[in-house]
Amino acid sequence: MEDNDIEQQEPLPVDRDGRRLRFTEDQPDGKRKIGCCEKFQLSVSKWMLPEDSRSKYLERANCCPPPIFIILISIAELAVFIYYAVWKPQKQWVTLDKGIWNSPLTYKPELRQEAWRFISYMFVHAGVEHIVGNLVMQLLLGIPLELVHKGFEVGMIYMAGVLAGSLASSIFDPLSALVGASGGVYALIGGYFMNAVVNFREMIPLLGIFRIVAIVIFVGTDFGFAFYRRFVTHEDGLNVSFVAHFGGIAAGMTIGYVFFSAYNKKLLKDPRFWLCIVGYVIFVVFAVLFNIFLSPAP
Repeated sequence: MEDNDIEQQEPLPVDRDGRRLRFTEDQPDGKRKIGCCEKFQLSVSKWMLPEDSRSKYLERANCCPPPIFIILISIAELAVFIYYAVWKPQKQWVTLDKGIWNSPLTYKPELRQEAWRFISYMFVHAGVEHIVGNLVMQLLLGIPLELVHKGFEVGMIYMAGVLAGSLASSIFDPLSALVGASGGVYALIGGYFMNAVVNFREMIPLLGIFRIVAIVIFVGTDFGFAFYRRFVTHEDGLNVSFVAHFGGIAAGMTIGYVFFSAYNKKLLKDPRFWLCIVGYVIFVVFAVLFNIFLSPAP
């Protein structure tokens, strides 16, 4: 006769869809062979997390499926940049000029009736510094997040940031053009920031403080340069909006907060999820109506 009542036993760990998570505790008998990916995650968990929180991280993090979304979107953005830098006639490719402004992918206020531009602008970048900065940030943030939260959730937040960025720009900076994936990158930053804040107690305190401070310094510095380029340098040609940064980070800190902080809860049963979705839909509808009836852009 068993001493423990089955109903009183701790339930198996499952994700928000009810699927059992893989068992990743150490195997003292040595029968289970640990792969390279798991060795890396085990090392990261020992460095980042207190001992009582490592098992939860290891249950969630795995390379199956791999972080395919963030890798594919980065390859696509790099491919578009190479196309305009190499195959389109340019005076020099460090900072692209007419090639991107005449691109059917770039968001331009006078062409906002071509609705795809509110998304496609993410593939076009203004130069080497622009593309490298965005790719480095989204890979550094996106890959670790996607290992735990998977491509659908990371992709939803990234694309929500891209759309929120262009719509916010069309409202608050309606006469400016828009290129680059900064809206999506800032959505990841916003989601990562909320993840660090919400899970602060589960991390080594100094590392948690470092992550939060590093994000604040990066965002503050980047916003400072964006303001400088927009209002101080007065470069010739089309003005490039910086408002997409605000739209992206706002999307990341709201939708990203729900996705990244409640992994084991089914989203459809989480009232915060519906609150964020309804708020986002209201914003999108308002932005569409603004662009149709109220925008000062031609």
